[in-house]
Amino acid sequence: MITVGLDLGSVTTKAVLVEGNSWISLIRPTGYSPRQAGREAFEELLGNAGLKRGDIGFIVGTGYGRISVPFIDQAVTEITCHAKGAHFLVKEIDMVIDIGGQDSKVIAVDRFGNVTDFAMNDRCAAGTGKFLEVIAAALGLDVSELAMLSKNADPIQTSNMCTVFVESEVISLLAEGVKRERIIAGIHQSVAARVAAMAERLGKGEHIVFTGGVAKNEGVREFLGKELGRDLLVVPESQIAGALGAALLAQEEVKLKSL
Repeated sequence: MITVGLDLGSVTTKAVLVEGNSWISLIRPTGYSPRQAGREAFEELLGNAGLKRGDIGFIVGTGYGRISVPFIDQAVTEITCHAKGAHFLVKEIDMVIDIGGQDSKVIAVDRFGNVTDFAMNDRCAAGTGKFLEVIAAALGLDVSELAMLSKNADPIQTSNMCTVFVESEVISLLAEGVKRERIIAGIHQSVAARVAAMAERLGKGEHIVFTGGVAKNEGVREFLGKELGRDLLVVPESQIAGALGAALLAQEEVKLKSL
């Protein structure tokens, strides 16, 4: 039984192939076309595994671009897929926090990885990966540089979390001579506070896994842990949790069909 999960995000496309108890994965930029990115990721994944399309029992797509990929067998929400994937990676969790390119999600899960409740911000770019990209560009940096530069810096508060206005505020702070390190730390703190407020509506959680591309940002992770009063679990596979969950759900579908 071989299945594939595709997570077509606004910034990156993740693909996972599961066969039995083993799996392989890849991550590539989504670019301007989720359809093309999904197709290319799928073909590359099959090539890496030495397989053909006919070898795949079921394909589940998730992420904002899931409806644009015609060859998937089923589309499933990111909420369900991230919960399933994160639970597979860390069994004892009761909450998943996912910050992706265009939205942020807090998901409460039961001991089987099923969703019991969730909160989501998908109407505003504030607190997302795209928000951090805009800030990085305003500071003349790559988004990957933010965490290291802000390490141990004293955060300066920004009065706005709107992507459009905070960019202007950042430029003004730079003109006033405020160090970039303090500005970045302040942004990280603001993102963390926004996401923590969503988590508090669900009860914060005791064992929390942090997924999505922003989970790699140590600055956001540190402030988010402080806001919630507990350490967050980040595993090396955190960014592919959604695609992994999709592949695992595909396995469940194959099992149901075989009954």
